[in-house]
Amino acid sequence: MKRLLVIVASETANKTVVEKLSALRYPTSGALSLEDGRNALKMEQFDLAIVDWKLVEPVIEEFAAALKKTPKQTLLVALADDMNKEPLICALNKGADDYCESPFINGRFNKSIFELLLARVEARLRFGGTNIIDVGELVIDPDEEKIYYKQREVELKGKPFEVLTHLARSRDTIISKEQLLDAIWEEPELVTPNVIEVAINQIRQKIDKPLGINTIETVRRRGYRFCFPNCSGQTITDK
Repeated sequence: MKRLLVIVASETANKTVVEKLSALRYPTSGALSLEDGRNALKMEQFDLAIVDWKLVEPVIEEFAAALKKTPKQTLLVALADDMNKEPLICALNKGADDYCESPFINGRFNKSIFELLLARVEARLRFGGTNIIDVGELVIDPDEEKIYYKQREVELKGKPFEVLTHLARSRDTIISKEQLLDAIWEEPELVTPNVIEVAINQIRQKIDKPLGINTIETVRRRGYRFCFPNCSGQTITDK
């Protein structure tokens, strides 16, 4: 499921776009400022961000670069009040993946422009890039929920697959149990951190042990780190 983030200053516009995208079965979050948007990006993974051009213009290059460093390499669609040539070219040249007119004109929602925005968003989600994680002989395909090692498919499904994928997207970064719960479980407050240990154990039993490899290190008191192929697979103390 593709996740979207809408960063638009107008509360009415933000709420309307979020509700309409959510109704189309795109899980969508809203933020009224770039700061709130950055915080949302730290808490969740998004496939695409729709951002008010007035908010992002002063920092477009830095913000676009930051999105590309996220685990999902979040796409950026700039949203403007008009389609003037100069800001459009500026946005695309400085890192935006697309540019579209705001579906709100003089404070009123315009259905036809929203449909154009939706078409652009869906096109970008289809062709904006691949989610495949390729780490040497290990390939993880999140969209198909498949793992390949030395071109042979390996069976791992459900939450263990999602945990491995999340760690692999942030390779060499320590991810805490709490961060994994927030990113993967829809209601993390209803489960205990023990489910992470169970998922990690499943990864080691179904991937590491049969293949004779190590994919994840346990970092004592801090969390887990995907470190294939240079991984001991042991519990370590991070300094």
